[in-house]
Amino acid sequence: MKNGFLSKLTFWRQTQASTELGLYISADSICVYQGEIKTEDEQDSDLETQNQTKSDISGITKKIAFNGENWTEAFAEIKDIFGHAKLKIVLGESFYQLIVADKPNVEANELSQALLWSVKDLATEPVTNIQLDYFESSLTTTGKINVVVANKMQLSTLAQACEQHGFTIEGISIEELAMPLLFDDASTHMVVSHVPEHDLLLTVVREGELFMQRRVRGFAQIDKATAADLQYGLADNLSLEIQRSMDYFESQLRQAPVGSIDLLIGGESQALVPLVAQNFNQKVSTTDHESVTEHLAMMAFKALTRGAA
Repeated sequence: MKNGFLSKLTFWRQTQASTELGLYISADSICVYQGEIKTEDEQDSDLETQNQTKSDISGITKKIAFNGENWTEAFAEIKDIFGHAKLKIVLGESFYQLIVADKPNVEANELSQALLWSVKDLATEPVTNIQLDYFESSLTTTGKINVVVANKMQLSTLAQACEQHGFTIEGISIEELAMPLLFDDASTHMVVSHVPEHDLLLTVVREGELFMQRRVRGFAQIDKATAADLQYGLADNLSLEIQRSMDYFESQLRQAPVGSIDLLIGGESQALVPLVAQNFNQKVSTTDHESVTEHLAMMAFKALTRGAA
């Protein structure tokens, strides 16, 4: 994103840390992913790993209890487990709004302030407690801009908890901007992702860029659906929402059809694949994962090791 969430939190102090962690913060837990990267020096000192490269990444995940408010206790536990670390954080849907707004016709250095007044009537936070960021798609030709609105006091509390326990925040991002990290190819992917108890997220990504995003209600329990539930209407309803998103991408953004449909959904996602696939020409597949929240933490770590902002 163009304007870092922490840029106006002037008390922020950088600390030295060598461990790198990816965090996904949801309303009821913090998932932490610690990756291990083999450096060239480490490879040279271990004959058994000489054939590995810098891209060799393995890791562990840990879920920390969190209630949306106990920031200090949660980060104290992370500190006890992992020690000082650099953090890349992906915020869950509960901690931000993503608003599509008209882009103000102002100079770049005035854009953040102008956007604040553009979104104030759409934001759930009072204007005095808004911390915002923004990003644009390279496909945008309609004069629109994506504005991320967060609770300023909540972000300050998060930053203070990190500072207190010796963490360095390398970046804070959102679910939508994590989705391009799922792929390393040049194809265009429709991603259907779902965090338990939350709305469905449909995104279109290509070559590390987010081109379209859309939240859809009515699927908050899809990860708990049985195979029978999927057969009796749920898969068809999901296919309808995918088709609507694809129609928008092709007709409104004037893009070629997506190359694949990828499901990042818990529960009976394997049973969902053939039911959705019968409605589309594109290949439908699932993303391998232990849990969606843990996978988002891993994607945050991937962004950190790539140097993504």
